[in-house]
Amino acid sequence: MRFLFILNDPPYGTERRYNALRLGHALLKSDPDAEVTCFLMADAVIAARKGQKTPDGYYNMERMLKRVVVSKGSVLLCGTCMDARGMADDDVMDSARRSTMNELAEATAAADKLLVF
Repeated sequence: MRFLFILNDPPYGTERRYNALRLGHALLKSDPDAEVTCFLMADAVIAARKGQKTPDGYYNMERMLKRVVVSKGSVLLCGTCMDARGMADDDVMDSARRSTMNELAEATAAADKLLVF
């Protein structure tokens, strides 16, 4: 089954991204054939910034997104949203990449389930 997660809110300050990625990890763990794509828009693109340093015992969005990629998922970032926040491709963690609204439209059409956080 193909799951598409669209994340909108900033990486820290609320637990929406944290809970979305927890669900994504659980889906990947429960079904080895599951495919999870995370599309980050608006302030959520900051969640894929490389080199995040969080206090011990606090969740880290970069590490959580890497777990999606390691499980054969994908992390896509809205290029327009990156530009609006002054993020370059070099600012983004490995295995995440700039994307487009057209690619989001294709991923939405191909998904069996769409979850928006």
